[in-house]
Amino acid sequence: MGLKSLKNKKWFKIISNKYVLIILIFMIWMFWFDGNSWLIHQELNDDVDKLKGNIEYFEGEIQKDQSQIEKLKDSAGIERFAREEYLMKKTDEEIYIIEYEDSISKNDKK
Repeated sequence: MGLKSLKNKKWFKIISNKYVLIILIFMIWMFWFDGNSWLIHQELNDDVDKLKGNIEYFEGEIQKDQSQIEKLKDSAGIERFAREEYLMKKTDEEIYIIEYEDSISKNDKK
């Protein structure tokens, strides 16, 4: 199988056409080597998907915070929050913090 028989093959004539070669080189360049290549677009699409997931998460957090704000609109809600979160008390009260043995770490016992 010499060079002449290879040149007579139909697929070789199509591939060796200069226009086909230019288009093939262009396609390879655009898919892998260009600054706007297909690979970079795939990475950017993955980033967009992650950011959409973040948007959904933070919208859920906003809803939780808005419900917490609604609960804190009255004075009873503010008082309950201050007592539970910051251990605040009225001037004439005493607070006792009860810790169970399983809630204390072993390093705090010493």
